[in-house]
Amino acid sequence: MIFQPAILALLLSSLLCIGLLLAATPHAIDLIRHWDLSSGSERQLLRERRTYLLSTLLAFVFATQLVALLLFVFNADRMASLFVGAMCAVGTLEANALGFPALLAQILVFFLAAVWLVINHVDTRAPDYPLLRIKYVLLLCLLPFLLAAAVLQWRFFLALRADVITSCCGSLFSDATPGVTADLAAAPPLPTMLAFYLSLALASGCALLYRRGQSAGYLVALLSAVAFAVTMAALLAFISLYVYEHPHHHCPFCILKPDYSYQGYALYVPLFVGTAAGLGVGAVQAFARVPSLQSVIPAFAGRLAGLAAAMFIAVAVVASLIVINSRLLLVEN
Repeated sequence: MIFQPAILALLLSSLLCIGLLLAATPHAIDLIRHWDLSSGSERQLLRERRTYLLSTLLAFVFATQLVALLLFVFNADRMASLFVGAMCAVGTLEANALGFPALLAQILVFFLAAVWLVINHVDTRAPDYPLLRIKYVLLLCLLPFLLAAAVLQWRFFLALRADVITSCCGSLFSDATPGVTADLAAAPPLPTMLAFYLSLALASGCALLYRRGQSAGYLVALLSAVAFAVTMAALLAFISLYVYEHPHHHCPFCILKPDYSYQGYALYVPLFVGTAAGLGVGAVQAFARVPSLQSVIPAFAGRLAGLAAAMFIAVAVVASLIVINSRLLLVEN
């Protein structure tokens, strides 16, 4: 089973990324300890050349992690046909105990990688690289998360067995099954719908205000995270029901299938991009007073805030179109 093309692509990419990160670690430690831009020594010149190479390699590594999340979910959905009892990605992820931990770890790595890329981009726009030590310290802090995600992914794929009878999404995301997913699936549609639109309105509104006035950057990040969590809950509580036109089908993965015109991608892609952009706005606020970044951060964070607002509005529009075009009636009038 490990010889599926998508699995091989994921495992090879994670192996390559971990290998590059481990190879970069000694150089990152050297840069943290000895970086001195005022020095004209030969070793400092070598470090300056090396940091260009490291920044490029690490940007490639973290950009790969952004794509890996999409490929992981896509692959889990495609593999559902190999397991007895599976109807979508849930069946694949439930085939052993490491499926959902691997997915959650990949989501966490996605957002951490996005934040690191934002900080790296800002740093490379300043002539004196003021965040060089900080971003390499962050790299060392991120390394355990990347290793954990890679190990979980490897163990999950290696433990997959085709003769396992797995669970379908109908049993996991049922309001009769004990657990958090059941509580979310059983949430009343109207209050959840109001919370969904309110969270997106606050997140996009705050991002637009930041773009105009360059204030409350941390609030943009906080509201982006809240909008992400509320939207995920809304997917379980009512959006998925409107997609399937069925009052008891709450699965957030079946909406990625061609049977439902891949509507899930139209929701998930702007949601993840908008949340990452919103978190990026908050991540650079601590460096806004660095002299060489005083003109860089407002411009770049403003563009990130605009992107976050556009993506959250897109999520609201797509969800509204799904509700309007559905023949299911959950909320009267």
